[in-house]
Amino acid sequence: MKAEKVRNLTDDELLHQERELNDQLFKLKFQLNMGQTESLKKMRGLRKDIARVKTIARERQGAQATEKK
Repeated sequence: MKAEKVRNLTDDELLHQERELNDQLFKLKFQLNMGQTESLKKMRGLRKDIARVKTIARERQGAQATEKK
């Protein structure tokens, strides 16, 4: 997922996307521990996507805080 695509999401969509990505990561970790998959590349990508979503959400929170001052 590209950062540009994430920036076009609304705040609610960002929250939903973060939950969905965390759920996918949990499922992949579970499968890895059970020996059903070895997709480390996909896990790495999911962690990066989660970081992108969190970063953009944090930027928006910071922008809202400066607007209120």
